[in-house]
Amino acid sequence: MIKGIGIDVIELDRIHYSMQQHERFADRILTHKERTFFDTLTNERRKTEYLAGRFAAKEAFSKAVGHGIGKLSFKHMEVTTDTYGAPEMSAAGYEHERIFISISHSRDYAVAQVVIEEKA
Repeated sequence: MIKGIGIDVIELDRIHYSMQQHERFADRILTHKERTFFDTLTNERRKTEYLAGRFAAKEAFSKAVGHGIGKLSFKHMEVTTDTYGAPEMSAAGYEHERIFISISHSRDYAVAQVVIEEKA
């Protein structure tokens, strides 16, 4: 049974600006594992897309659970990739739910959708 659906869209320019203005912006959004991968990226645009995608995914998850960011920290959620490169999401306290996630980018935006399903 579906327990929640969330979607978020973010402008890449907004994320890029925040990265430039606030040295620790990525640290506030990314877990240690996500940050380790982020630091391997050498292309500034790809870094912006990656961070924007994770930001949108975490916002979408918070909307799906109905709490919003604040009651749920960005650090409580983690987006990794499977062996095929598809995103996977986990969240502290939500180990008994299945989390489906999709992230996409365009020239100007990143968007993420999350569906949370109760495990049988």
